[in-house]
Amino acid sequence: MARGFGDLEKVVMDRLWTRAGATSVREVFEELLTDREIAYTTVMSTMDNLHGKGWLTRERSGKAYLYAPAMTREQYSAQLMREALDAGGSTELVLTHFLDHISDDESTQLRKVLQRSRTRKTKP
Repeated sequence: MARGFGDLEKVVMDRLWTRAGATSVREVFEELLTDREIAYTTVMSTMDNLHGKGWLTRERSGKAYLYAPAMTREQYSAQLMREALDAGGSTELVLTHFLDHISDDESTQLRKVLQRSRTRKTKP
């Protein structure tokens, strides 16, 4: 289940999604210190909790762990969209309301994605 992140979880995930490769708690902590007053142990607990929830993978590196997102930001967003669609009642009405609130550019992108999806599904 994708449910939204808490405030600090979201900040940590945003930082990790912008990095290439695994990252230590220390690196995330030092980056967060430029924006806010925060304890190292708070960052460590948050990243450990995200790992426990399945949002981060981790591997030991010496005495520390290196963490990486278990899925991309786009995969996470798609999972949230799927859950919202499943929980929203009438699929047709949910999609209608969604389409009423997207931009022309997003509508064009959606048409292209749907066309590619149809093409893939019809190929043997």
